Amino acid sequence: MNINKKNELTRAEGSLEPLWTPGEARIERSRMHQFMQWLTENKGLAFADYNALWQWSVDSLEDFWAAFWEYFDILHSAPYTQVLDGHHMPGAKWFEGARLNMIEQAFRFHEDEPDRPAIISRSETRGLQTLSWGDLKKQVASFAYELRSMGVRPGDRVVAYLPNIPEAVVAFYACASIGAIWSSCSPDMGTRSVIDRFRQIDPKVLIAVDGYRYGGKDFNRMEVLKQLQNDLPTLERVVLLPYLDDNASMDGAVSWTDMLVHNEPMVFEQLPFEHPLWVVYSSGTTGMPKPIVHSHGGALLEGLQGQGLHMDLQPDDRYLWFTTTGWIMWNAQVGGLLLGSTICIYDGNPGYPDLSTLWRFAGETGVTFFGAGAAFFLNCKKAGVHPGEYADLSQIRSVGSTGSPLPDEGYKWIMNELGDNVWVAPISGGTDIAAFYVGCNPVMPVYAGEMQCRTLGTAVYAFDDKGEPLEDEVGELVVTKPMPSMPLYFWGDEGGHRYHESYFDTFPGIWRHGDWIRITPRGGAIIYGRSDTTINRQGIRMGTGEIYRVVEEVPEVMDSLVVDLEYLGRESYMPLFIVLRDGATLNEDLKARICSAIRNNLSARHVPNEIIAAEEIPYTLTGKKMELPVRKLLLGNPLSQVASPDAMANPDSLDFYISFASERGTAPAE
Repeated sequence: MNINKKNELTRAEGSLEPLWTPGEARIERSRMHQFMQWLTENKGLAFADYNALWQWSVDSLEDFWAAFWEYFDILHSAPYTQVLDGHHMPGAKWFEGARLNMIEQAFRFHEDEPDRPAIISRSETRGLQTLSWGDLKKQVASFAYELRSMGVRPGDRVVAYLPNIPEAVVAFYACASIGAIWSSCSPDMGTRSVIDRFRQIDPKVLIAVDGYRYGGKDFNRMEVLKQLQNDLPTLERVVLLPYLDDNASMDGAVSWTDMLVHNEPMVFEQLPFEHPLWVVYSSGTTGMPKPIVHSHGGALLEGLQGQGLHMDLQPDDRYLWFTTTGWIMWNAQVGGLLLGSTICIYDGNPGYPDLSTLWRFAGETGVTFFGAGAAFFLNCKKAGVHPGEYADLSQIRSVGSTGSPLPDEGYKWIMNELGDNVWVAPISGGTDIAAFYVGCNPVMPVYAGEMQCRTLGTAVYAFDDKGEPLEDEVGELVVTKPMPSMPLYFWGDEGGHRYHESYFDTFPGIWRHGDWIRITPRGGAIIYGRSDTTINRQGIRMGTGEIYRVVEEVPEVMDSLVVDLEYLGRESYMPLFIVLRDGATLNEDLKARICSAIRNNLSARHVPNEIIAAEEIPYTLTGKKMELPVRKLLLGNPLSQVASPDAMANPDSLDFYISFASERGTAPAE
């Protein structure tokens, strides 16, 4: 990637001085430190620092994962015969012979404290609720018994149209405990979007709510449920949870309460390591969503590795990550239970009635690890939110971020607002692997704008266009050796062609994720955004993420989106769309300041041809800016071929760009 390294990349490194350095007590308490000590005491392995540990973990991949299995004492009923059958991708087999169940890991904690909170929740529909570990286990066992009574067997698909509430966790745990395959969509997703996902996997049972409340408004979904019944021909049973209306009912549906009446012992179906656990989906904004299948064992190991070692979740933590059931962070949030942590979950609009909502919830529940999308923190900063004014947040020791790169000012805002002792801990991974490639580390310093490390056992590198590794330069994020949580396959992808095309077409035998990354000399990582939205302007390739970093530091700018409309026969035309703060005006002075900031921090080639004030920036339901769909609209493609409105957070936002294309004639002439 030919980017002006001297300018923008130096800037993106942030300060040469760390924002935060862990104290000795914190390091010694961390599971990462304890794991390193354990390796020394039990395996005779000593490492000078984390980077040396990481290098060993990828050079000796099988030894690392065998040690990890032993350290975390993975519960299993049959031992594995080998850790890994080779380093080939795709298709490498992990822990053959082992039999286990991911869910069993969670219930090994707090057996002598059944009243200890497992889930604390609040929503716009309900007040504060607590579900104890004892009640969670009882409900999961009863629900699982009912599923088996319905004829659900290992490998059958159970789908959920549920919000981020405790019942979703109960249903998922029950499903996984009997070896059925789970898949979920958030009820804010429209009918077509849900059908496009669920119909691909032929579900046997649907679990759904009657409706939900968001931003103070009620949304009845009963008509959607009827449509799902009609369009999912393999459905045999529907379980209805009255959530919006306590009296909601549906002909032929089993009520939620009837699923919980049994007092049955907990049963954990013992399954092969690579037995499917869940199906998650790509965004589906530009085509049919890819149904991505992950395994029990892979999700378990990567969950413990990421959240146990890197995020340092402990049994006494209270863990909040704001999400919906349609985002992979829901799966990660539920994974906190695998470490004995209490998870704190919120269902609703985090900006309603204002941006203090999540902070108030964190205060009342004693959250210790607070996570959200990067956009949430930047919105709080832009809106002048001071979280400590709304609640006592002194319990928060760590703040996680993902979804998009967290810029320097995001790091600094969090620390300024929550205190110098708070560990800012962004991560970057994806739905594809249900894990993260690079992220946080409790034993290393934090530098603004930079994730602390590559995760253990993850052979992450930056590659140039020729497939050669880069040092301290921006390149394609690749993984050169297998990970336990790489997808087993895409559901229905006979021969694996779509799977191969998605990850292995660019560099044969090498996983390409689709992000621009730079590995810094100190072993950290900076993500520059999606490589498939790279702008190629007059032969110079540039990532959109670096432009957003600069533009969104301008005080008047709330949000931004940039695309390039260069095509054969016409010079580049690169418009920058911005959303202004209330009261701000896009005048010549503001345009000049934005262009100057881009030119000074990046280069003259990064300066847009035009700056346009937009009403909104289009986003997917998982918080991704929709650069490619906007580009296609501006090039004259019809909306039906560009994006699925049901897969968008704000589908009406596209109207502005359709009108812009029509009025300005941005599409090429016939």
